[in-house]
Amino acid sequence: MKRRFGLILAVLLAAALRGEVPSAIAIQGAHVVAVHGPELAHGTVLIRNGLIEAVGENVPVPGDAWVINGAGLTVYPGFIDALGTWGIPAPAPPAPGRAAGAGGTPPATAQPEPRVRGPEDRPQTYAYERAADLVSPSDSRLEAARAAGFTTSATFPNRGIIEGLGALVDLAGERGRDMVVAQPIGEQIIFRVGGGGFGRSFPASLMGNIAYVRQLYLDEANYREARQIYAKNPAGNRRPEYDHALEGLSEAPRILLPAQESQQIDRILRFGRELKVPFVVYGAHEGYRSIDELKQANVPVLVSLKWPEKPKNADPADIPNERDLEMRERAPEVPGLLAKSGIAFGFYSDGIESAPDLKKALKKAVDAGLTRPDAIKALTWNTAEIYGAADRLGSIEKGKIANLTVTRGEAFDDKSTVEYVIIDGKLFEPSKELQKPAPPTGPQGKPAEGEVN
Repeated sequence: MKRRFGLILAVLLAAALRGEVPSAIAIQGAHVVAVHGPELAHGTVLIRNGLIEAVGENVPVPGDAWVINGAGLTVYPGFIDALGTWGIPAPAPPAPGRAAGAGGTPPATAQPEPRVRGPEDRPQTYAYERAADLVSPSDSRLEAARAAGFTTSATFPNRGIIEGLGALVDLAGERGRDMVVAQPIGEQIIFRVGGGGFGRSFPASLMGNIAYVRQLYLDEANYREARQIYAKNPAGNRRPEYDHALEGLSEAPRILLPAQESQQIDRILRFGRELKVPFVVYGAHEGYRSIDELKQANVPVLVSLKWPEKPKNADPADIPNERDLEMRERAPEVPGLLAKSGIAFGFYSDGIESAPDLKKALKKAVDAGLTRPDAIKALTWNTAEIYGAADRLGSIEKGKIANLTVTRGEAFDDKSTVEYVIIDGKLFEPSKELQKPAPPTGPQGKPAEGEVN
């Protein structure tokens, strides 16, 4: 009986110890890439209460700290996805065995869109929606993102032309509100053409999209001025009508404008200046043709990691034109060219969700001429600075949020692995299985010859 009681006590004690949350974590004797500070060959990073308490080569480790042996490890600031929807779970599919929209609350697609006659109807405008209100730790993509070394995302809502107010969110937390680092960080704009056919509903064409966005910002400027005038002299003046779409535009510190090809980049640079608000260009796969223009414009660029390639199910009879072939070959050169020209840029996942594919895409830019330090800077400091959050993210410095990526080997090496990510001071050990590339498959999706299940 005594032996059984002792065994139970030992099990309970072990469980308690496993569940203990450390008051401090020290990564000792690691290669520390601080980004905005000296690089340390054998440094120590001390974390307490979710913040970086100290970093250096001779940092004393307190007795209450959990110590991680840093031999063979490299510590980076946590990687930041510069644009995406990570943290916003996808809508649940309709219940099985029940027609979509039958009973209960019908899905949004079942609702007929009202006919839009002009910009005053505010079509496809969700400027008032906040990513900060939509994020949740239940998003199934977060685990894979952490396995690729990402700790933070610039997350935006994803519907309409004016998509809503983005937020910098950490990729872990007990509740959605725990994940929010900074908000609002901007409004993302996507040009959506079609949607019922040209001429049936405004705006249906690219020209209509551009004209509509232009009108919205003219309306916003007038709205803001009217509110300021009324605030100074309310007596005897009629109060301005409340417009939640324009309120969202007013609150955004910057806008994100899409441009992939060089002619689109030229157009967007002119358009952004016309709107008279700070803006960021995203996409930029043909940026190798527009480096001088981007440098002269002095605007940040977000480069998509979804490099152009031949469609998997392309018709063999379809022969790509020379320009498409050139873009497929040269798009990965763009980050290196931006870095050499001193243009601030970051990377965004653009729908790539697996850790091996994210690593492969980043490595492709490094292989095309981007230096490793510039690649790390683009994933950390640059993106934090673009969104006005470099005072809390993007480098390993005392007082900043303890978001760290810890790899065995140097980032982007073929055999390197993400051993830990630390988010808000909490330690995660990403799955090694999620970091393994999928085995090559044959034409029918079966393992290729020589491969086994």
